[in-house]
Amino acid sequence: MARPATHPPAGRAVAVLVMQGTDIGELVRQAMMVLALIIVAAKLGGELIGRLGQPPVLGELLVGVLLGNLNLFGITLLDPLKTNSILRMLAEIGAILLLFEVGVESDLGQLLLVGWSSLLVATLGVIAPMFLGYLVSTQLLPDAGWLTHLFVGGTLTATSVGITARVLKDLRKANTKEARIILGAAVADDVIGLVVLAVISGLVTAAASNGAAGGVNWLTCLWIVVKAALFLILAVVIGRFWSQRAFTYAARLKISGALLALSICFCFAVATLSGLVGLAPIVGAFAAGVVLEEVHYRPFLERGERRVEELLFPITTLIVPVFFVLMGVRMDLRSFASPAVLGFAALITAVAILGKQICGLGVLERGVDRLAIGVGMIPRGEVGLIFAGMGATLVLNGKPLLPPAIFSALILMIMLSTFITPPLLKLVFERTKPPSPTDTEVSDSRMSRAEIPS
Repeated sequence: MARPATHPPAGRAVAVLVMQGTDIGELVRQAMMVLALIIVAAKLGGELIGRLGQPPVLGELLVGVLLGNLNLFGITLLDPLKTNSILRMLAEIGAILLLFEVGVESDLGQLLLVGWSSLLVATLGVIAPMFLGYLVSTQLLPDAGWLTHLFVGGTLTATSVGITARVLKDLRKANTKEARIILGAAVADDVIGLVVLAVISGLVTAAASNGAAGGVNWLTCLWIVVKAALFLILAVVIGRFWSQRAFTYAARLKISGALLALSICFCFAVATLSGLVGLAPIVGAFAAGVVLEEVHYRPFLERGERRVEELLFPITTLIVPVFFVLMGVRMDLRSFASPAVLGFAALITAVAILGKQICGLGVLERGVDRLAIGVGMIPRGEVGLIFAGMGATLVLNGKPLLPPAIFSALILMIMLSTFITPPLLKLVFERTKPPSPTDTEVSDSRMSRAEIPS
């Protein structure tokens, strides 16, 4: 099966250290110091970047890039962060909780009623960048396998709804037709992107089990697509049925923290099932979040407990930054000393932007600024980062599916696409009439995704 590159499971790593006579107390002290450093650095980086009008997640990524490349200045003290199994485990748990939180904040009813324009925009916004990314990868990386090209294209698919929503709010355009289409499309875009991730990761697993990059036939591909669709449908249908009854029974418990504990256990259970059927665990985590509706745990609310989103926030605000910092740590700036890598990064960023402009053709309504739609879909977010992170840890034929140089180029693309969106969107909207006084803010649940790492 496809497996993480070079890093042993965290539990086995600890066991090996103990067998070698390593002081477990010293190991714990080191882990606490590393976590303290990462969390403080992430928060400081997020604060600084936030004051520049950019999403805090960029600050966390930049802090990771800085920490991971201190060896360029002769400081090698933090180099073990790149291969630390315990840190990697925490980062993966952070990614799972992040997608669970995104799912919890999504309304299943709204996902099914995004409208034809939003659905077409989302579909084109996935197909066009993925095709262009695959094409660029095949031309500039001729020695890489087709699954690597597919993973590069898949990383370009998802849009960060939180970043775009925050920019629309700041521009007082959150109640325009363009904003409603963009936000609906971005949410649908995330869902489609996760399905794409499930399918591609399943193909990698099948290819690795066959021992060759080309060992996946079309029948296997079709089965993986069907399996991903069936899992999501069954997870939603059965999950809604089970969760409503489970939370109703759990409401009889008087002990504090029961709602949070059951919610996280539900997330981990569905994520584990997703992994067992050969799909990415984050797909299961997102599905678990989508089916968990407020009506399921209303008895907890009636006795004064907070909503699941509010209960998750203190945990995700500590764990999720570990994921983003680790993504930055893995970015090797020395890769960009190669003109070939720089050219790949520049071209992949260009097609990432161009591909999202094509999605404006999916707008059916008249009087809608299609350029604003395309620009609003540019920023990549959590799904793109998770795509790249998975590609860097999956092994095929003894090599990482995404080598360090390609991974670094993709992280740069995600950062640049996020940096340029706010000024571009402002410029596009300034071509039209000034905002109406009736423009209102987007819902708080969507805005919260712009405030925490997304």
